[in-house]
Amino acid sequence: MYFTDRGIEELESRRGEEEVTFAWLADKLRAFVDLNPDFETAVERLATYLARDDEDVED
Repeated sequence: MYFTDRGIEELESRRGEEEVTFAWLADKLRAFVDLNPDFETAVERLATYLARDDEDVED
């Protein structure tokens, strides 16, 4: 288990039943980077991964 799994598990347990839009997520990521600029690269990589995730799926 990675250390980040704790945060992911907390997110799932607290908000796992909610539905969100990608616009909402993008706003939250921008706000997070504004408060934590050291994480800009990690957030950018995550956003790119989420944006392109379906490119690897074969029909």
